[in-house]
Amino acid sequence: MRTRGKQPDVPAPDSAWSEVVPGLWMGGHEFRGHAGQLEFAVVQEEFDLVQTLLRLPGHGPGPGVEHQVWPIPDGPLDGTQLAGVMRLAQAASDALDAGRTVLVRCYHGYNRSGLVIAHALARRGHSADEAIRLIRSRRSPWALHNELFVEYLRAGLSTARLLEELAE
Repeated sequence: MRTRGKQPDVPAPDSAWSEVVPGLWMGGHEFRGHAGQLEFAVVQEEFDLVQTLLRLPGHGPGPGVEHQVWPIPDGPLDGTQLAGVMRLAQAASDALDAGRTVLVRCYHGYNRSGLVIAHALARRGHSADEAIRLIRSRRSPWALHNELFVEYLRAGLSTARLLEELAE
């Protein structure tokens, strides 16, 4: 399994956030700016709904923006954590259906946010592999480099959740 914590050579993304499909954005808290220096990604009122999987103080969103927080590790998830990911994906999909813009973010906007967005895309008719390819083409080739999350997506999060709960 490759995760941010175990792969210090994973580069920061080139942008704070990237649009995966119209209205659905994937991002993080840190990115490499135009001068090549690391910059903080602070969201204000750019989105109608912000979903945060790793919360860092001072990174927004602004007042009045709906903010859903579900901190999870960039590693193995238990059944409760997977259920939360599934709820966030449903909320993101519902917001898109209502014409709202959504940002799903984690540290770099690669793995945890990718898991939520890929599941939202699967709910909207994409296969797991189509969703992964789309995310990597729009965000970064480094998106979903956590192989365990790719396995969760290919199995289906409902199945992965059931298996994790049985293992607990």
